[in-house]
Amino acid sequence: MRIFQKTNFNFIQHRKIAYGISIILLVTGIVSLVVKGLNYGIDFRGGSEVVIRFEKNADVAQIRSVLDAAGVSGTLKQYGMDRSFLFSTVFQGDTGQLKSLVTNALNERIKGNRHEIVRIDAVGPSIASDLKWSAIKALVASLLAILLYVGIRFEIKFAAAGVIAIFHDILTVLGLFSILGGLFPFMPLEMDQSIIAAFLTIAGYSITDTVVVYDRIRERIRGQKQSEYARIFNESMNQTLSRTIITSGTVLLSVLVLFIFAGPAIRGFAFAVFAGILIGTYSSIFVAAPLVYDWLHLTKSSVRLRGSKLS
Repeated sequence: MRIFQKTNFNFIQHRKIAYGISIILLVTGIVSLVVKGLNYGIDFRGGSEVVIRFEKNADVAQIRSVLDAAGVSGTLKQYGMDRSFLFSTVFQGDTGQLKSLVTNALNERIKGNRHEIVRIDAVGPSIASDLKWSAIKALVASLLAILLYVGIRFEIKFAAAGVIAIFHDILTVLGLFSILGGLFPFMPLEMDQSIIAAFLTIAGYSITDTVVVYDRIRERIRGQKQSEYARIFNESMNQTLSRTIITSGTVLLSVLVLFIFAGPAIRGFAFAVFAGILIGTYSSIFVAAPLVYDWLHLTKSSVRLRGSKLS
């Protein structure tokens, strides 16, 4: 199956427009991160999660008000399809005390609808801090490994542009999590370990897509004049466009099905991967390759300038 088989899009000519769009997305996300921050899950902020299952259908707003009145405020969302709810709180007591408070409050205020505490998970503040730093170190280590791999396989210009594109993708998705976090009850977009796994997935997928474009450019650019670079870059990106659209489209459809039907437990992960692949596909074409093109032009121009001064 092939689509966009014989295209002739002038990506290089419109790269500055793409740079402008990327800068707007990044600045908006960074401002939101500074002003609003992220909606951390208990993995990174500490606290407890309680899974409550009811015998009959229950109203989320009623359960939330009952728990607030009992002094255990937090976030509540439906969990799965069997009348279960996931309650996240920063309650400082032990799990036994939390279970008693939740059970007594629900028994007193929601009568005629028996409930069961399925599970309670608790993470202390020090453990949450350790998990956060471990996640950051894993992400940085993966980016350094990618930089090393692409640098060995290609050259530093390609490697640096590829890593810049990955930072672009991850920061843009982080910005989306900050902007949208907590706005929708069905999708709180909490930052937890599953989202770090999503970022690592995004980084791997993005660089794989970028390397395909880089391979085609490298095959055709050797021994060519600088005046031919724009044509070679455009042709290379057009030739790989069909593969990019089909691969990305297939993964996006799979992740979209997860987002819609898999429930709130992995909805944040599915959203992160969906947004990351969409943005990563865009950056492979409009960020990574054009950055290499501009870098090659700058280095060639500086060599010519040094040569003219020496002569």
